[in-house]
Amino acid sequence: MHNINFNDRTGTYSFFSVQRTAWHGLGKVVTDYPTSAEAIRYAGLDYQVEKMPLFTHWEQRENPVPDHFATRRADTGQTFGVVGNKYHIVQNTDAFSFFDGIVGGGDGILYETAGALGKGERIFITAKLPGYIRVGKGEDLTDKYIFLTNTHDGMGSITVAFTPIRIVCQNTLNAALSDMTQIVRIRHTANAEQRLRDAHKVMGLANTFFDQVDGIFNHWAKTPIGDKHVQKLIELAMCPNDRTWDALQKGDRDSLSTNFKNCCEDAFAYAMASDAQLMETTRGTVFGAYNAITGYYQNVRSYKTENDKVKSTLLGGTAQRRANRAFGLCDAYRKFGADALNMN
Repeated sequence: MHNINFNDRTGTYSFFSVQRTAWHGLGKVVTDYPTSAEAIRYAGLDYQVEKMPLFTHWEQRENPVPDHFATRRADTGQTFGVVGNKYHIVQNTDAFSFFDGIVGGGDGILYETAGALGKGERIFITAKLPGYIRVGKGEDLTDKYIFLTNTHDGMGSITVAFTPIRIVCQNTLNAALSDMTQIVRIRHTANAEQRLRDAHKVMGLANTFFDQVDGIFNHWAKTPIGDKHVQKLIELAMCPNDRTWDALQKGDRDSLSTNFKNCCEDAFAYAMASDAQLMETTRGTVFGAYNAITGYYQNVRSYKTENDKVKSTLLGGTAQRRANRAFGLCDAYRKFGADALNMN
């Protein structure tokens, strides 16, 4: 399942990608990077959202509901949700204007994917920033991306996330840094559009984020780690609850759930056998151990819908929480070696 919006009026799916077909095989694939205006059209996001008053019906009379409104899609009339009187709609064009304000010129922002989910109540944009993160001396390159998602149903904020994506395997890495924020959330208030236009502040965060990631990844790529320690690091990073943690601490593997053991085994198999894990920078290194966990959630684990995958990997869900824990464990291993995996 994909949850990509299908527009009955146009007979098309609301999604586009550049050069590569997405896993769901839907939407439009274009050869060249589009402008923001083209991307909006290719992705089927060229619709307006309206805020409409709500009424109750009683004895053939309409009574307005105070301080509550419905949001709806103007071209299809489909209702998205109910919002308060302070809720401010941020149109899809405004979301793209956020990116247009970050970098200008031919070497600026490059729109790679965009689309709408459900009835069109959630939209998303992935844009590539100039330059790469280069790990090691070879061609282990990581693209730098900004991901934006917005909702029109009152159920979430405008969210901007920074994420590096490895070119060699398209493996989304969600590096979590303890001293900075990789996610920016903007509420649907009256000044939301102004905050979207304030793009240079977000770009400053992105530059800091990627500069730190570059340095950390390169340190990890030079730090060796044995297979047994990789296996333990995976178990600690993917531990779902206190009960499992206690069992791991006691060495009581019989009380571990089958699901947990299977997930850890799949992540370890990915660490040992994936092509992306056999490079000079990843084979037997802490960088490879981190990639094993993020790679499992991005490339191995199954999700019911693409929306579920986005929530899990980018918007504070299970995959991102596990990646955050893995990040801390990997950096601790670089500093303290095997003692970092001591559970006492």
